[in-house]
Formats: sequence, structure tokens, C-alpha cells
Amino acid sequence: MAQPQLSSARITLLPLSDEHLPWETELDSDPEVMRYIGQGRARSAEEVAEYHRKRLAVADRVPGLGFWVGLVDGQFVGWWILEPPERPDQGPVHGQAELGYRLLRRYWRQGLASEGGRALLGYGFDHCGLDRIFAETMAVNTGSRAVMESIGMRYVRGFQLAEFEYSTMHGAEHGEVEYAITREEWRSS
Repeated sequence: MAQPQLSSARITLLPLSDEHLPWETELDSDPEVMRYIGQGRARSAEEVAEYHRKRLAVADRVPGLGFWVGLVDGQFVGWWILEPPERPDQGPVHGQAELGYRLLRRYWRQGLASEGGRALLGYGFDHCGLDRIFAETMAVNTGSRAVMESIGMRYVRGFQLAEFEYSTMHGAEHGEVEYAITREEWRSS
């Protein structure tokens, strides 16, 4: 199953392709957007190109999963992802996926992250047959945590990632959090 185009009330979600690299570069070059991601800094065009190749490869790992770019009225606003787990502490690959999202700063606080997230939850449960979808962020990232809660995800755990052990990122010492929702919880909400 290939990634389909998805849509919500305001957002058109297109499977990520090479033509979207300039948008990814714009997104990842904003230090505020990247504040809680990776090393907590803007990425160079070369770094974004490397991540772009890895993002495209996600669609090859599990049919139907991958990255989508989001457009509102034809304008790029950000991207969303449903990705199979990568780390052993995230659990089995089969039956679950990680939800992620990243928006250009000018589109923050407009409900778009939640709207796109709900679209991917519905797609993941109804079309991909997933049993559980989870999301992770730094514990201090209150904006992202609010999105997770607004789409019905519940707090599961706090944890530390080894790469943050000596990080100078603001808030790294507080660790990460995981939120999740099951197919049954999604259908009953």
C-alpha cells in the first residue's frame, strides 16, 4: 500500500517527495522550530538534504507509513509523519507507529498540528490497521504536549534518551515524554 494523499478540513497532506526539499529546508533552518529537536539548533541545507533522504526511506520500511507535507490553500505549513518504531524501548514495529509533526512558526497556534495529527490517527487506525500510535517530545515542550492531549493521546511515560545525557539543550535534563492512543480509545472518542 502506497502512501495516499490525505485531507482534513483545512489541510491537504501529500506524500513527501524530492520536490518538497526546499520546504523542508525552510522549516528546519528556523532555530525556534528546531528548539526541541535534534541538537536544538537550525540545520544547514546539507543536513536537511541528508534528513530528507532518511525521511523518504521511511515509506519503504512499512507500506502506507511515511512523511506527508501539509498545504493550506496551496501554501506549505509543515509536515506530519507516521513512522514505525526505531528504538527497542518503543516496542514492536508491527501494529504501531510514531506520530510526529513540525510546522513553520507562522502557522503555530492555529490548530493545524492537531488537525493534521487527527487525520493521520484516523488513517493509521482505519486504513493501516495499527493498534497503537504514540508520540514523543521533550518534557519541556508544552506546545507539542498540548497537541498530543488535544487529539486524545494520554501520557504514558517519562524517559531519558542517551543522546540528551550531556546535552546543552534547554530542558534536556527533564528528559522526554511519550503519549499514546490505541485504536479502541480512538474509536470511542
